[in-house]
Amino acid sequence: MTKEGDLSTIYNPTRRSRTPSVLITEEGVAVNGPFSHADSISSGRAPASHDAATGPGGDQPHRESTTLNEPGRLKSCANSLCSHSAKKIYYGIWVTVCVTASWVGATHCIKYLFLPIREEPASSIETNDESLNITPVYTHYAVTYRAPFFTTWFLTSWTILFFPIYYVIRLLSKKCVNPIDILSESVRDFKEKGFTAVRFSVRCSIFCLLWVGTNYMYVRSLQILLATDVMSLFATNISSVYLLSWVILHEQFVGIRIMAVIMCDTGVALLAYMDGITGSPTLGGVVLAALAAGGSAVYKVMFKKVIGDASYGQVALFFSVIGTLNAILLWPVCVGLFLTGVETMEWTEIPWIALLGASGLSLIANLLGNFSVALTYDLFITLGLITAVPVSAALDVILYDAQFEGMKLAGIILIAVGFFLVLFPDNWPDYITRLLRNIIILSHSARWTRRSRHNSQSNHRRDITDYRTGYIRSHLRSPSGRVR
Repeated sequence: MTKEGDLSTIYNPTRRSRTPSVLITEEGVAVNGPFSHADSISSGRAPASHDAATGPGGDQPHRESTTLNEPGRLKSCANSLCSHSAKKIYYGIWVTVCVTASWVGATHCIKYLFLPIREEPASSIETNDESLNITPVYTHYAVTYRAPFFTTWFLTSWTILFFPIYYVIRLLSKKCVNPIDILSESVRDFKEKGFTAVRFSVRCSIFCLLWVGTNYMYVRSLQILLATDVMSLFATNISSVYLLSWVILHEQFVGIRIMAVIMCDTGVALLAYMDGITGSPTLGGVVLAALAAGGSAVYKVMFKKVIGDASYGQVALFFSVIGTLNAILLWPVCVGLFLTGVETMEWTEIPWIALLGASGLSLIANLLGNFSVALTYDLFITLGLITAVPVSAALDVILYDAQFEGMKLAGIILIAVGFFLVLFPDNWPDYITRLLRNIIILSHSARWTRRSRHNSQSNHRRDITDYRTGYIRSHLRSPSGRVR
C-alpha cells in the first residue's frame, strides 16, 4: 500500500515526472523542480559589505547581527528532527537491527541443528603382570539429526500465530472495537475482491506449497553450506523480484537494475565454483540456495498479482491459514520420510532449544517483514537481508573458523553491490542531480564566506590605520596650525 511520503522501492514504486531539478548556466545555478528552496544561493548575488569607517573614539565597524536568527534556526532544526519522516527513519533503523538479529539468529539455529555431535567412547585399560595394554580413545562425531523437511514443517506451523498476534494487538490498541468485527473485517476484505471459500482455499494451498518448498530448499542448503553463504545467495531474491515484477506486473524498466541482476548472477556463479565441481557438494548447496531465492521472489510477485494490495488483517489471516494447512496436510509427509529412512532423528537427541529458537526468531523476522511498514519505510525492512550477511560472517569466523577469501569473498561482494543497485529508486538521476546541486551551492557559499571574512578584515585594518594616522597628525600640529 502506497503512502504519501514513502520512499520509492521495488516493493512500493512511485512514478514521478522527470523534471530537471537544476539548471547550470554561465551566470550560476538556477533551481527549479521539487527540490527548490527559498533560501537558494545564486552566483549573481554576493553578500553585502559594510565599509563604514570608525572615528577617533574607537567605534568598531557596523556588522549585521546573525544571533537574532539563532532561536529560529534551532526551532527549525528541532522540528525537522522530530518530524513524521524523521520518526519513520528512527523506527526504520531499529527495524533493520531487529530484522538482522532475528534473521541471523534463526539461520544459525537451523545450521546448529545439523552439526555433528561429539561422542567419546569409553577407554579400556587392561593390566596384568607381564604388560600394560591401553586401548586409545578416538573422538567420534556423529550426526543424529537429518530432518530438513520436519524442520521446515515445524517452522511453518508457527505462522499460525500471525492472526492471533494481530488480533491481540488490535484489541490492545483499540479497546472499543468489537472482537468479532476484527475477524469479520478481514474476511469481508477478501469477499470484496471476489474470493469465495473454495477459491480462497485453493489459492492458500498453492501458496502453502510454494512457501514450504522455498523454505525446504533454504533449510536443506544449510546442511551443506555455511550460514553466510546461504544468506548471501538468498539475498539475490531481490533481483529476481524486479525481473518478475517487470515481466508480470509491468513495472517500470530501470537500466541500472539490469546491471544489478547481472552482478548478482555473477556472484552466484563465483560461489558455485569456489570449491570446484569435482567431488564437492558445494555446487548442489548453491543451487538449492539460489532456487530458494527464486521461490521467494515467485511467492512475493504472485501474492501481489493474486491478492493485490492487502490490509494488515488480510496478511495476518492469510499467513495463519497457510500455517494451518501446513500443519494439517503435510504431517503425513514427515511421518513417511521418517519411516522410510529418508530423514533420521533420535527423539532423545533432538536439540529442542535450537529448534524452538529458530522457530521463534523466524516468526519474529516474518512479522517484522510484513507489519513494520506501518512504522517505517519498506527500504529499511529490505536492508535487513543484506546487513545480516556481515553479521553472520563474523559469527562463522568466531564459531567455525571460516575463511572468506578468493572466489567466495568476490561472490559475496558482487551480490551485495547488486543488492544495493536494485534498491536504487526509479528517479535516481534526480537524486544525483540534487547531490551535485548541493555540492555546487556549498562550494559557492564557502567561497563567499571566505571573501566576506577577507573584506571584513581588510576594512578593519584600514580603519585602524586611518585612526592612527589622524591621531598622529593631530598631536604633531603646532599651535599656529602648522605641522611640526
